[in-house]
Amino acid sequence: MVHSMTAFARQEHTAAWGNLQLELRSVNQRYLEPHFRLPESLRDLEPAFRDALRARLARGKVEVSLRFEAAGEGTELAVNPTRLAELGRALGEVRQVVTEATPPDALALLEYPGVLESRGPDPETVKSAALALFERALDDLLAGRAREGEKLAELIRERLIGIESQVAEVRGLMPRILERQRAQLLERLETVMAELDPQRLEAELTLLAQKADVDEELDRLATHVAEVKRQLDQKGPVGRRLDFLMQELNREANTLSSKSVVASTTRCAVELKVLIEQIREQVQNIE
Repeated sequence: MVHSMTAFARQEHTAAWGNLQLELRSVNQRYLEPHFRLPESLRDLEPAFRDALRARLARGKVEVSLRFEAAGEGTELAVNPTRLAELGRALGEVRQVVTEATPPDALALLEYPGVLESRGPDPETVKSAALALFERALDDLLAGRAREGEKLAELIRERLIGIESQVAEVRGLMPRILERQRAQLLERLETVMAELDPQRLEAELTLLAQKADVDEELDRLATHVAEVKRQLDQKGPVGRRLDFLMQELNREANTLSSKSVVASTTRCAVELKVLIEQIREQVQNIE
């Protein structure tokens, strides 16, 4: 199944400790290119997010945006009674030895490392919830890329039908084109036929017919179209392969155009190029 590289997903989780909001946005890119906007307190989740993306995506620029709002007033400041008691005992011992020592004020006590600490949601609880939220959002993103991929595949198949129609039209025209070309050449040479070697003339007509013959180009166009169809039914990333096939299809269309000897085949070649370019534009969004 074809997957697009363009999709968006949003997930939210609310608990007693606060609210998490996660957004994933992906667009086409030659390689997998993740970008992260995470709260500082959850910055160490980036490696886990990155590994999850690599395990499930092959291409695309993916923007990961995570927001965290703590419940209530958020992080609170609180005194650590154990640390404060330890500091009090230490100060008592100091005063026993240095009786003239000035006791510190309350603010100085709070500035001592470990006495004043911030209290908020349990970091591990928040991280666990963020990881679960990311997995749900990634599932949604993949589902969106799959839905978009189905639409792209449908558009491509419609244009492949158009290419097959143009190839069939050129095949039907070729016998009449070659015969008409031969007749026109003979007519132009009729006035000097007597001076030409019949065998040489026949050889020149045969060579001209070979140059105008596009059976090989038509066969290769049909082969490439069949391969595009096969790739659309494959599992896994097929974007690069499809892009290569577009180059091959365009090369054959150019050759067909260069060999054109009548307006009808020129028109078909132009239509082929238009259809191939339309497919190529869609292929740029396929993973």
